[in-house]
Amino acid sequence: MPENQMIMNTARRSIAIIGGGPAGLMAAEHLAQTGHQITVYDRMPSMGRKLLMAGRGGLNLTHSEDITHFLAKYHPQSPCLTKAVQAFPPSALRVWADDLGAETFVGTSGRVFPRALKASPLLRAWLRRLETLGVVLHTHTNWQGWDDDGNLCFKNRAGELFRIKPDVTLLALGGASWPKLGSDGEWCSLLQEKQVRINPLRPSNCGFHVQWSALFSERFAGTPLKSARFSFEGNTVRSEAVVTREGIEGSAIYALSGKLRDVIDSQGHADLILDLAPDIALDDLRVRLSNTRKKETLSNRLRKAAHLSPLAISLLREGPDGIALPHKPEALAALVKAYKLRLIGTKPITKAISSAGGIRFEDLDDYSMIRALPGVFAAGEMLDWEAPTGGYLLQACFSNAIAAAHGIIHWLDTHPSEKPQHPSD
Repeated sequence: MPENQMIMNTARRSIAIIGGGPAGLMAAEHLAQTGHQITVYDRMPSMGRKLLMAGRGGLNLTHSEDITHFLAKYHPQSPCLTKAVQAFPPSALRVWADDLGAETFVGTSGRVFPRALKASPLLRAWLRRLETLGVVLHTHTNWQGWDDDGNLCFKNRAGELFRIKPDVTLLALGGASWPKLGSDGEWCSLLQEKQVRINPLRPSNCGFHVQWSALFSERFAGTPLKSARFSFEGNTVRSEAVVTREGIEGSAIYALSGKLRDVIDSQGHADLILDLAPDIALDDLRVRLSNTRKKETLSNRLRKAAHLSPLAISLLREGPDGIALPHKPEALAALVKAYKLRLIGTKPITKAISSAGGIRFEDLDDYSMIRALPGVFAAGEMLDWEAPTGGYLLQACFSNAIAAAHGIIHWLDTHPSEKPQHPSD
């Protein structure tokens, strides 16, 4: 380290939390109740910036569905998250939010929101609670890794370097989506240098590229595709999607994004199956398309018989190789009920809602501590799991953070005077 750097040493037991997002703040709250000195460091100008962005369209905290179905949303990493989510389930999260003054309600979809919908009232109340508990929040503080003596190294707003050596460190730095809000994934190299195994960070809850015709892209970019059923490899979702200039995105696409991404990575494309008339059985649709008037256009047949929107009708015309729509009722009905949309690429992680990949669970012990770094814990989206939108992302971050906080308390109880020691690079 340079000679002119500032040196800061902690003379008492302390816990440093790096990352001021949902996981870091939740861990800070629980740990502060133990009476230890808690300091949260974040490189952004304020805490919880990604939480605020997530709440712009309505802060979806969790979901009200049965816990068995809830946990299945984390497949294939469900076993790694089950204990944490069961210990702090959706019902407990609702109690926590209500206690903050952000009373929650269950929407028609089963999703849980604060009544104010926005994230800002909840975050303000939360930060006030943390201040009351004595938690110290440092913004504009960029973590640089460790020095050879195991000190945490930071750079402050003025560009000055300083070091601290807390009793315990919790890393809650997020994944690599929305890097402008703080989670850029730069921590990967710092941990890999310490022999921590990390699965590559990849986009999750993301959009995909489709080779639209210029006319279709120009006319329908930004238009929602409503009342459709989307299927891929045995998984089916009924929801909405939105056409973009380069492809397609939206809640239905996000729910299937993990499998779609993986197939595109291995095969170069993925064929998503769309049922554009999910409320009409195939045989009924065939009959309806047969009962048409003379000289009626194909578009009018589809609009009246299948109740298709202009977007859905034009989508059918975007078939492979410019093949014209079939006129026979049997073939046309089959196309409407099982339209094949070819996705040719995954949109970049910087435009994704969340990310997959991260620290392997095998590299953590049962208390959320990184095996290669005694006294260093990890929580939240840094770990190798993913989930669809709908409240599953935040719930896992909160639950996992509380599990890590309990792990830290256990470490402090069993190592009352031990400072973390790290191997030199």
